[in-house]
Amino acid sequence: NGQHVKVEHAFTALNNAKSGIVEEGNVGGGTGMICHQFKGGIGTASRQLDTADGAYTIGALVQANYGSRRHLTIAGVPVGAELTDLLPSQNPNLPAGAGSIIVIIATDAPLLPHQLKRIARRVPIGIGRVGGIGGNSSGDIFLAFSIANAGIGIGQTVQDVQMLPNDKITPLFDATVQATEEAILNALVAAKTMTGINGQTVHALPHERVRDLLKHYN
Repeated sequence: NGQHVKVEHAFTALNNAKSGIVEEGNVGGGTGMICHQFKGGIGTASRQLDTADGAYTIGALVQANYGSRRHLTIAGVPVGAELTDLLPSQNPNLPAGAGSIIVIIATDAPLLPHQLKRIARRVPIGIGRVGGIGGNSSGDIFLAFSIANAGIGIGQTVQDVQMLPNDKITPLFDATVQATEEAILNALVAAKTMTGINGQTVHALPHERVRDLLKHYN
């Protein structure tokens, strides 16, 4: 809300965009993000379907800035309910869970726009597995795209389009849920403790304590 991002920052980001491994944690647009009241940010993960299901890939990129501590769940373990300290030193009037999450799903499966919308609608299931509930103040944005059928939009004649039958799409739903969940966790794991404007500190997820909790809950 401080309007710190200017036109030149936006163009710098666009001009420096590149392919390759995605940097995770508190970087780029994810720098100021808070996820379940730990330091959040950028995370990514992917799944590849079995050969019998087409061997297609689903990739997820998240910018995680949402959620209350008490709801944080990792592998079914109520991590947030156990880790009640290390809360952000933020504006006390800011409600827990305020913020938003942006999720981009990419796939090489030949899906049409209405099918990609169905993929995007599975993203909240992955968020819910981590503890997101889509709070009132959470402005959530989910997009999905396919790199299949490349170039069909620029032809001058009738184009042939491939599509996956709807009866074969469920494994992609499963992959979307899993990749979204893991991408959020990767953002939490990769992020570092950060002190930002007005001296506000947001703490990183304490890795060793999370490992101990996972062991405790078997």
